[in-house]
Amino acid sequence: MTEPLNRSTVKAAPAAPVRIVHLGLGAFHRAHQAWYTQHAGDGAQWGIAAFTGRRPDAATALAAQDGLYTLIERGGAGDTFELMTSIVQAHDGADVATLCRLVAAPSTALVTLTITEAAYHLAADGALDTANTAVQDDIEVLRTQAARTASDAGHLPAAATAPGRLVQALAARRSAGTGPIAVVSCDNLANNARAARAAIGGLADAADPGLGAWIGENVSFVGTSIDRITPRTTDAEVALVATECGWADASPVVTEPFADWVLSGDFPAGHPDWASAGAVFVDEIEDFENRKLWLLNGAHSLMAYAGQLRGHATVAQALADPACAAWITEFWDEAGRNLPAEGLGIPAYRAALLERFSNARIAHHLAQIAMDGSSKLRMRAVPVLKAELAAGRSGAGAARMIAAWVSYLRDAHRTGTTVTDAASAALAAALELPAGEDLQALLGILDAQLAADETAVAAVAAQVAGIAAAAPVA
Repeated sequence: MTEPLNRSTVKAAPAAPVRIVHLGLGAFHRAHQAWYTQHAGDGAQWGIAAFTGRRPDAATALAAQDGLYTLIERGGAGDTFELMTSIVQAHDGADVATLCRLVAAPSTALVTLTITEAAYHLAADGALDTANTAVQDDIEVLRTQAARTASDAGHLPAAATAPGRLVQALAARRSAGTGPIAVVSCDNLANNARAARAAIGGLADAADPGLGAWIGENVSFVGTSIDRITPRTTDAEVALVATECGWADASPVVTEPFADWVLSGDFPAGHPDWASAGAVFVDEIEDFENRKLWLLNGAHSLMAYAGQLRGHATVAQALADPACAAWITEFWDEAGRNLPAEGLGIPAYRAALLERFSNARIAHHLAQIAMDGSSKLRMRAVPVLKAELAAGRSGAGAARMIAAWVSYLRDAHRTGTTVTDAASAALAAALELPAGEDLQALLGILDAQLAADETAVAAVAAQVAGIAAAAPVA
């Protein structure tokens, strides 16, 4: 009989003190930032307190295990298992009182984020989307907080969004006088430091200008490029860990052997020695971000929509389809023309991506990647299409990615399939329009400038027709 997983049963070392607070407790964080922290030379001094996003389930499972879980690295030749100990607390994201206490603590040096692209609630121009009802509600909550005294702050309602909750916690740090802190965005966003600043600073400025000014002076926003494919865990992994490790882990994580992390920015209160675990610190990060967003994430989105339309379920299956593989190559060629030729090792990066994508033992499901396409394509396809059209080229590869998304949405609308997207209401309204008008409306959700460009609209329309003409795999 397997023992339940906790620090007592596996005789783990005492938990490290909390010095990192994380928002967005999910599989990627546990395979990436938690892994880098555990493998840092001084990792034993840096404990992570992690908070969930929309639901408490992950925190409930991890808290019962004292934060411990098993990381399964799944390579082509087999699996390896590692007991992860760097997460020392797991909390429901709605527990804002605990979040405020931990962020305000003098020992806390930084906050990391994996809250997904959509959770920043930014408009197409990159500013805070103040028309969003969740944002409006949070501004009112934060204004109420600003008007309250410290004695009744404990009765404050929780903000609904992750940026709003972090603003509440930063207000607590300001009140505690515990000094500067770094916020490190680890989401797949172009200029993710700027996005975090726009979301967090924008909320603070709208609700309490004094807090907004304090954040501007005391909070450093660190940009990152993050990379590690982490599919959903299934019951098969739970059973595998019990057999191979001898403990009952309700929340293991499966990932690929590859990991990459590039960071740029200031850490006024310090950070773990992530460089000793392989992380890279640079002065300018934008080119690294775009390499990742366009080449890896762009190919993922293309496969997610075109691959499902052609009958595939996983990345490895889509890559094995000659049509999908050719479309990836064409898009990569376009993206590469808009990245620096030196310093990024693009040929080697592309070759490594093909090897990673073809690892059939990593069941990376296209349906998972397809979620929140309206925010993802804004960063993965739109910049490349605009750049190609501005240079007088066709932009067919980038246009095809958008066309695959449009075709996927039309198919879901026709069949009544639910599409998971923060802009689902706007997408549904657009899809009710006549053919042609729906295309322009969908493009407008991605980028108003793109929707107003007749050449761009025609390029996407042509690729919609081309995808429909391509015979799906039998």
